[in-house]
Amino acid sequence: MEYDCCGFFKAVSDPTRIKIMKLLTKAEMCVSDICTHFNMKQPSISHHLNILKNAQIVRSRKEGKEVFYSLNKICISDCCSDFMGNFKEKQV
Repeated sequence: MEYDCCGFFKAVSDPTRIKIMKLLTKAEMCVSDICTHFNMKQPSISHHLNILKNAQIVRSRKEGKEVFYSLNKICISDCCSDFMGNFKEKQV
């Protein structure tokens, strides 16, 4: 799968979204669980999750009325690897 690395870096340029990503490294979480780690209302956290989801950094799955979010580590790895590849010295 091809990822939009520019969109990836735009999405991770916000400290709140990075903190959400760190939380999701530990476990899959729903919005209400994530909210307990912030001094923000649920709509604000949902907005940040939407940005991360649109950049394919997080995945979501619905279980009843709850939506659970998990980290897409492949996207993170691919975008960071592609980015770093731009700075490798080319062999002549």
